[in-house]
Amino acid sequence: MFSTARGSHMTDENGKTYLDFFAGAGTLNYGHNNPQLKRRLIDYLAGDAVVHGLDMYTVAKREFLERFNEVVLAPRGLDYKVQFPGPAGNHSVEAALKLARKYTGRESVISFTNAFHGMTLGALAVTGNSMKRDGAGVPLGHGVSMPYDNYLDGRTPDFLLLETMLDDSGSGLDVPAAVIVETVQGEGGINVATAEWLRGLSDLCKRHDILLIVDDVQMGCGRTGAFFSFEDAGITPDIVCLSKSLSGYGLPFAITLMRRELDVWEPGEHNGTFRGFNPAFVTATAALEDYWTGEGLEKETLAKGEQVERALNEIALEHAGAVEGVRGRGLAWGLVMRDPETAPRVCAEAFGRGLLMETSGPEGEVVKLLPPLTTTERELDQGLEIIAESVRAVRTTVAV
Repeated sequence: MFSTARGSHMTDENGKTYLDFFAGAGTLNYGHNNPQLKRRLIDYLAGDAVVHGLDMYTVAKREFLERFNEVVLAPRGLDYKVQFPGPAGNHSVEAALKLARKYTGRESVISFTNAFHGMTLGALAVTGNSMKRDGAGVPLGHGVSMPYDNYLDGRTPDFLLLETMLDDSGSGLDVPAAVIVETVQGEGGINVATAEWLRGLSDLCKRHDILLIVDDVQMGCGRTGAFFSFEDAGITPDIVCLSKSLSGYGLPFAITLMRRELDVWEPGEHNGTFRGFNPAFVTATAALEDYWTGEGLEKETLAKGEQVERALNEIALEHAGAVEGVRGRGLAWGLVMRDPETAPRVCAEAFGRGLLMETSGPEGEVVKLLPPLTTTERELDQGLEIIAESVRAVRTTVAV
């Protein structure tokens, strides 16, 4: 029973403190109860400012939109309209899918193997995990799955299947409204798409007049280093989904970004009660001002990512028989175990030693690390040592 949390730590009701390499599945990029953001939030609430405002114009909303444009969009040459679709990542995805279909007049959407885009029906239709899809209870239609980067044998040219089917009138594949992709598949097992693959996908979409949607719900807001995970590839998606760490404080908040000409919504055509959660606007604005007005956080995240990669590679080398590999970007990393049953055992051992982690991948075979971006180098070393100890402990148990 956890009772308090601060920075990269959570404490239970008995006083035991845990190092957090889970971070709310990527929701707490700036740590628990970040003091700078907390002060802004407390001051806002103490002034009887607007908490719930639906679509009303509020000072908090205006300040967020102004700062988001000044700090994030304009410096990157991006001219997106901002839609508030609802409080969670799946709401952003649902809005993106609906908008793509409305704009193009087409029905199908292409997604990729091992993708995860949310638990509502539209998002599940473009999700790969069979267990999650089965939970829908109804047929999931209008989605077509294609191979993600490095899914095949490594020799088959990228997009050979997809482009061949698009060019063949007898393939049975209708021209889709959109393609939706994660640059790093978090729930799918920390599968990292190369910049070359992403550029190829973007070019393919342009050639066939298909909208490109990047789901940056988990990997956006600096998780891979840059604010958007697609920046390194040099692509400009037509639609971008953001949530999780957008509020900076763990408050529910999501937006859907779209090229201006794509905004063909009728008034009230896609709405919801909790699209205007003003406390989240306040903390999101504070996070932009405190962490994104310079390049410090991006550089620190990339340096810390190298620190994590080195340590995980050492673990993989020590346990080559049990560890298949290491993959990740920024501060999203996975230790891929050969036996899927090993990963949850490693996480359980780590929990007993005071470290919080989760597993991911289609069989739960990946030990997944998503520490807050504000985690110190010393805290990272502590957590990585616990992981090393935990792998040794599991290996010893198996050997016995």
